[in-house]
Amino acid sequence: MKITNLGSSAYASFYVACELFKQMSQQPHSKLGLATGGTMVEVYEFLVSLLQKNQLDVSGIETFNLDEYVGLSATHEQSYHRYMNDILFNRYPHFTKSLIHIPDGAAENLMEETKRYEDLINQKGPMDIQILGIGENGHIGFNEPGTDMNSTTQVVDLTDSTINANSRYFDNESEVPKQAVSMGLASILKAKRIILLAFGEKKREAIEQLAKHEVNKQVPATILLAHPDVEIYVDDAAAPRL
Repeated sequence: MKITNLGSSAYASFYVACELFKQMSQQPHSKLGLATGGTMVEVYEFLVSLLQKNQLDVSGIETFNLDEYVGLSATHEQSYHRYMNDILFNRYPHFTKSLIHIPDGAAENLMEETKRYEDLINQKGPMDIQILGIGENGHIGFNEPGTDMNSTTQVVDLTDSTINANSRYFDNESEVPKQAVSMGLASILKAKRIILLAFGEKKREAIEQLAKHEVNKQVPATILLAHPDVEIYVDDAAAPRL
């Protein structure tokens, strides 16, 4: 694992967009693990620009999203289905819909949905690249502190800090879903290559925990220390002081 400070979120986001574009260019049937949230906005903006300028054929690219809120329909304005459509799939509408996979947080039977999604990852994967953000408390996906390191796709209860951090996307905090369907930590580790991005001073403490190179169940992202190919890119504000 290597932590690299690229100075700004724009530089880091452009780098990751280039890596995704390169992967898709070189392997037209790539499997990509995608993340959402504010950290990823610039990544997808740069990626769409690269795809448009080069008119890349992405019909064989298969994507798997990390997570989705429980209780939100795919069309809800704050669902991650809607996020992905608005920021990537509708802006470059050449992906094959049947190869786009996002957990269904509105499924009638959530336990069946988590099994379906994990089975899909096992059947179709592994991911060639999995991109990740990180929560202020060190969560990846929605795997909160204390998550079993061997966890697979599951329904998770969101912590107060995560709910508070995500409340900026809703009219008020009471509207933020309290649960999510998320790839588990073991699910994430199945990827061949993992790229994590962290921007802003609020993420610095979590990155400093990673810089200690000690696996800590209370900082879920430290499970990445067990993976052989992890790259972490930060801006000045998130760079560890250690």
